[in-house]
Amino acid sequence: MSKIIKLHDKFFKHYIDAEQIDKAIDSLVSQVLDDLDDEEPVFIGILNGSFIFMADFIRKYPSHCQVNFVKLSSYEGTSSTGKVNQVIGLTQSLEGKTVVILEDVIDTGNTLAKIYEIFEGMNVKELKLATLFFKPDVFKKDLHIDYIGISIPDRFVVGYGLDYNELGRNLKDVYELKTDNMKNIVLFGQPGAGKGTQADLLKDRYNLIHLSTGDVFRRHIAENTDLGRIAKSFMNFGELVPDSVTIEMLKDEVNKHRTANGFIFDGFPRTISQAQALDAFLGEKGEIVNGLISLEVPEDILVSRIIERGKTSGRPDDQSEEKIRIRFNEYETKTSVLKGYYMERGKYFGINGVGSIDEITEAIIKVIDNI
Repeated sequence: MSKIIKLHDKFFKHYIDAEQIDKAIDSLVSQVLDDLDDEEPVFIGILNGSFIFMADFIRKYPSHCQVNFVKLSSYEGTSSTGKVNQVIGLTQSLEGKTVVILEDVIDTGNTLAKIYEIFEGMNVKELKLATLFFKPDVFKKDLHIDYIGISIPDRFVVGYGLDYNELGRNLKDVYELKTDNMKNIVLFGQPGAGKGTQADLLKDRYNLIHLSTGDVFRRHIAENTDLGRIAKSFMNFGELVPDSVTIEMLKDEVNKHRTANGFIFDGFPRTISQAQALDAFLGEKGEIVNGLISLEVPEDILVSRIIERGKTSGRPDDQSEEKIRIRFNEYETKTSVLKGYYMERGKYFGINGVGSIDEITEAIIKVIDNI
């Protein structure tokens, strides 16, 4: 079950699962059956949204019944136009019959008012209305609803027959529009490319949390944690820390900032498995990686930068060209494949990492603003 999906230009996060919907329909069927006793009702579905609800309801209904449809429309995009039009009319006489309207969702009540208007002159024996979803916060009409499956807040939802500009009807679960999207950026590049410098500038501009795997590793090492001791044994030889250690450290850091506007991931992910783990972890929270921004710098320039940095950083892996070259080899054999992973998803953005700090920052800002 995917936690986040994209339809057209918008993202939606998982809201109601199929099992909960199925239980709600069972309850509606039971209520209608108890009320109608031995009558043979005419169930009328409101197209297009109710077709899946209608089909599942009818299959569960154990007594004789008739079925018909009427099509009304009041939505454009993600908001109601407030004007309801009958598009397809009824094809049978309903005089003296008990009619049960099956609606997918009732929000403002404009469609419901039109339904009552349509059936007023048809001399039905009794008119009842059942809706799978009901939004009480925005219901504006003094009209009766007989059966309600699930009451929900005023959220724009898709799935189980409901759509966003005709997409999403076939989803078995229901998703709600994401209005609080985080901005999650992976800052990518070989050691010495300037990721830390740029992350410090960008985090303030976009109010993001900067998560540097190097800083996280060093804190764990300084605190002599179990994960820190494992990380140290690899870092001292210029090798990548195992995925399982890195992932657990990063998950812990993200969970410390539950109200963050987003994150800049610096030095993570470094492998395909890490990227997949990050996608899965963010997906559980209804979030995604918005883009990977790669600072691209020739290797000889990087070696010079790191040797210079090693004069003050005190890091053993910054003071030996041999260890630096090992790190570059690790990067090329294990990390550079991430470019393809994010390119396939339309999320890879390469930036020239040679130039003034301000020039590079401006190039990154242009990318982020367009993500």
